[in-house]
Amino acid sequence: MYDKILGQAYRRRGVLKSLAAAGTLPFIAPLASSPAISASNKFAGRTINLLIIQPHVVTGRKIAEDFEKLTGAKVTVTAVPYDQVSVKATLDVQSGANQFDVIDYFYTYKGQLAEDGIIEDVTDLIERDKAAIQPEDFIQTIYDQYTLHDGRRYGLPYDGDSHLLFYNRELFDRYGLKAPKTWDEYNENAKVITEAESKNGIYGAAVRGAKIPVIVLSTYANRLTGFGGNFLKADGTSALDSTEAVEALKSLIASTPYALPTPLETRFEEGLPAFLNGKAAQIDFWTDLGGYAQDPKGSKIVDKWDVARIPVGGGNKTPRLAFNAGFGFAITTGSQNKDVAWELIKLVTSKDYHEQLLTLTGSGIDPDRQSGLKSEKFRAFQPLVQPLLDDGALENSLAWPTAVYAPKLENALTDELALALASTKSAEQAIADAHRAWTEIIETNG
Repeated sequence: MYDKILGQAYRRRGVLKSLAAAGTLPFIAPLASSPAISASNKFAGRTINLLIIQPHVVTGRKIAEDFEKLTGAKVTVTAVPYDQVSVKATLDVQSGANQFDVIDYFYTYKGQLAEDGIIEDVTDLIERDKAAIQPEDFIQTIYDQYTLHDGRRYGLPYDGDSHLLFYNRELFDRYGLKAPKTWDEYNENAKVITEAESKNGIYGAAVRGAKIPVIVLSTYANRLTGFGGNFLKADGTSALDSTEAVEALKSLIASTPYALPTPLETRFEEGLPAFLNGKAAQIDFWTDLGGYAQDPKGSKIVDKWDVARIPVGGGNKTPRLAFNAGFGFAITTGSQNKDVAWELIKLVTSKDYHEQLLTLTGSGIDPDRQSGLKSEKFRAFQPLVQPLLDDGALENSLAWPTAVYAPKLENALTDELALALASTKSAEQAIADAHRAWTEIIETNG
């Protein structure tokens, strides 16, 4: 059954026709489609390899332990930097090494990974197992943006990944500041705190501007959506030729003099501890930060922080979130354990397991299911965060480009943002050059 379904998927993808014709696909036994995997040893003696991003390493350990207890299969977890997972997965398959069975993929790379023959088309498996998966429970925008390519699905959502604005309430109260509703107010708050506290090693903001797409583009996307802009127009062409795109970058540049030194070197790894240690008063960050902030094991700001929606700017008055990063789990085409891989993916993306990960400090997981978003356990774990997401905010979030050439777009814009943050180019010039690059990429590859 499983082999038949995958065979149909292969025939739909010209890139893999040669594999099917050569008979290189492994035989896969039928899978159970029960809502949950019952504890058994049905995969005893089997081992699968999971490629995961470093911010998900806590969940990787949990997955390995839980899946072995449930099925007897061992899970070897390999964690890599978030900007290297797609390259490593691609090299693994194209080299013939075929080490990895499941990958933790960045949603904007799904088109490229699908077209390059790196990840499996699982559309028919989802249909077969829909009673267990309950795809209607996924937040629809996330489900489509994270898995759908050319009318087919290539994985299941694992981590919703959106940002809110977190701030240090103790520092704000000290200087009579309020949660910023606009990016101008954010920059003014940063200025006030930095001018007063930098001598103490405290800054008004942690601005993640490292030249890594998932980092600096997330920071820019928050301002782009705040100013009412978009990455693409309805016809799929570049929307960077807009006033909003320029003003968003101007606002980002304006924050840098008052940010944790230095934005161009600030990644996830620098921004998060700075905020948790009380050294940065504001940070736009993934929503799971609320769990980190309330954990006394790693936070010095327990009960001293608060959170707000992403600010607006210019003429825009409607706050809107962005899907910054965002990950799904997919089966690699080179896997020799596709049956076990699919069972693992079903488990870790299921309703119950998603709720467990949402309420696990350090998991790095943000809501991607309606049930998780609205669950009492998540509300209790994230009482300040949950209401800001449970009002339709996620359904209307700004998605990044996901076409086959999306990585090229990301790299082009990342280069220009880095030049602007380094004061090598003005905001106007950087965005104009990015728009030209995007237009050329889209016209050449579209």
